[in-house]
Amino acid sequence: MWTKEALHELIANKLHDHKLVIVANREPYIHRFAGTRIECVQPASGMALALDPIMRACDGVWIAHGSGNADRKTVDAQDHVRVPPEDPRYTLRRVWLTKEQENGYYYGLSNEGLWPLCHIVFTRPVFDPKHWQAYREVNRVFAEAVLEEAADQPTFVFIQDYHFALLPRLLKERNPNLIVAQFWHIPWPNSETFRALPWKEELLEGLLGNDLLGFHLRYHCQNFLETVNRTLEAKVDEERFEITRSGKTTAVRPFAISIDFDQHEAQARSIAVGRVMERWQRDLGLNAEFIGLGIDRIDYTKGIPERLRALDRFLEKYPAYHERFVFVQIGVPSRVHIREYKTLDDEVENLLENLNWKWSKNSWRPIIFLKQHCSRTEMMALHRLAHFCIVSSLHDGMNLVAKEYVSSRFDEDGVLILSQFTGAARELTDAVLINPFAVEEGAEAIRTALEMPESERQKRMQKMRAAVSDNNIYRWAGKVISNLLKFEFPENT
Repeated sequence: MWTKEALHELIANKLHDHKLVIVANREPYIHRFAGTRIECVQPASGMALALDPIMRACDGVWIAHGSGNADRKTVDAQDHVRVPPEDPRYTLRRVWLTKEQENGYYYGLSNEGLWPLCHIVFTRPVFDPKHWQAYREVNRVFAEAVLEEAADQPTFVFIQDYHFALLPRLLKERNPNLIVAQFWHIPWPNSETFRALPWKEELLEGLLGNDLLGFHLRYHCQNFLETVNRTLEAKVDEERFEITRSGKTTAVRPFAISIDFDQHEAQARSIAVGRVMERWQRDLGLNAEFIGLGIDRIDYTKGIPERLRALDRFLEKYPAYHERFVFVQIGVPSRVHIREYKTLDDEVENLLENLNWKWSKNSWRPIIFLKQHCSRTEMMALHRLAHFCIVSSLHDGMNLVAKEYVSSRFDEDGVLILSQFTGAARELTDAVLINPFAVEEGAEAIRTALEMPESERQKRMQKMRAAVSDNNIYRWAGKVISNLLKFEFPENT
């Protein structure tokens, strides 16, 4: 059983003589101006929330792009700031990028190219040579920061996600004594799909600089092995899940990411969440007999239009629920500079307007849409109010919203409607699983959730809560670190 204490003990016993450096595009704490004063906020990022407890445990260094408008005002001469501000436990090293670099590397290659390529949701990837050049540049910028932080100390480097596919090779070429791991937070596509990337060989070469490469699912690991096998001259061991290229071996492993279940449940039980529940009920007029919930970034992988069409079909088939049912959809604006996201935003707005116009009666509107970021407390309050929560991703590496909803329901009630195309569906098998592309199936899942007997709701929720409790963030981190510790530093480090 992995707990915070067990992870602390592992780190204290095994990592005390080593440095841990995490590399991520997104920083765990952002400083920004609020009028004349500076405030520090945590971004709406499942990845940042998942990794923060690990860094608190080991007093490492987190290297990230400094994106807050007050970030430069809060660092020292080495671009360091200790975080979190109320109880400093580790160091945040900020890297500065130009607007051109950010546009090309982040919005361009990462999110117009790799994101749609890997998610396979019928959005055409954009492969611009200028974006690739910016991606290379930024990977080199981060490599310099990592090498400075590591210096000549024995250092574990843990790289996050698809923004840094070239970074492992760059680090190993400059300092072969580093032990480098990377976790790819999104799916890895099949080899035929990956062939479309013009720079596939260079990207794969970069990833094979890792000693350890992790994905959420074994299926994604298998896709990666097959991709390398069909693209590069390499020895691919499908039994040991290892790839050897030019004498260098990379272990490929599945690590299903999760959340801090105990901490999440404790906060969900808090007086603060209870007060926000009352506020939501008052401000939104949530006095309906049945409340449904969706919480998503406005991203084409999340299946929001498909969800709205399922709600439309549900209201058409089951008029008995008119004026008894309200669905609250939180839509967090995302990547607004990218054309496909603007198009999606317009589609969602039009669907919502038409749906509410079609079904509204008297003062009742079936859908309440809030285009805003919500705090964890606000989201937990909605989790506790909702009779069911829909996670209808068209393709997702894991999806932590599903696990957060389950963790908030300490009352062991509520129903999770979950896309079978999420990594979470492999663990949360007692959810009502759906194909989000099937409108009729989605409509029937909503009816099932609303009419499910209390005893069955509780039995399902108990099993899902046990799964999230057992497979928590500390288990994920512990397995990653345990695998990292199998690699030995050279004698001269």
